[in-house]
Amino acid sequence: MAAPKAGVVLKAVKKIVVQFCPFESNVRSTREFLTRVGSEKARSSNMNCEVKAQVKHDRSQPVIDITFIDGDKLLMKGAHLTCAEMLSALQSRCQAKDPQAKETSKK
Repeated sequence: MAAPKAGVVLKAVKKIVVQFCPFESNVRSTREFLTRVGSEKARSSNMNCEVKAQVKHDRSQPVIDITFIDGDKLLMKGAHLTCAEMLSALQSRCQAKDPQAKETSKK
């Protein structure tokens, strides 16, 4: 299943840390997620969002640790998730935390 074509909006995100071992067979979706959130278009939605990739060689499982502006955290283990599932989880949390989205829904 392909990831959604809509752009990623990182307004409510403070930091994203993506950890993976490139030699494992289950890191494809995690690397695709990193490509999506690290793209210029996604980064332009929040210039203060820090996106880090930690490439390890310890046969560890792929993990995505997202810290939101309000201090809340989202930890996703990417071994059994698709890129679309991870992006969907991130976007739903971002929309819930975005104050502008809340204002427009009230009108």
